[in-house]
Amino acid sequence: MLMGRRQFSKALAGSFALASPWAHAKDTALPVPKSLPQTAQASKAKGQPLVLLITLPGCVYCEMVRRSYLMPLLPDSGLQAWQLDSTNSTAALMGFDGKPTTAAAQVKAWNATFTPTVLFLGSQGQELAERLVG
Repeated sequence: MLMGRRQFSKALAGSFALASPWAHAKDTALPVPKSLPQTAQASKAKGQPLVLLITLPGCVYCEMVRRSYLMPLLPDSGLQAWQLDSTNSTAALMGFDGKPTTAAAQVKAWNATFTPTVLFLGSQGQELAERLVG
């Protein structure tokens, strides 16, 4: 008997959920900046770039990047990593231009269309290294 499109989609979605150990885990959050210039200046004072994860609520790949790559680095390196929710269009954020914006608008301005994306930014908002996408 042939499987219908809906049944196939459900089976496929179920297999992805089973494949990821974080599929049902609560998201691990990194801090969210209120001011990009202040956050970048604080990172610069420590001799580090501003490491910023562009994330999406419920994104298992974003969670994997947080848990497997960013969070293990934090205690040993002194590195600070932050996150911006690409869908958050309500919380105020101070942009590098000194004007108020939101995470969603800033992510759109950076053309960071895929999640997760990790940005390495300088004190003026310039990208210091190639972004990690995917």
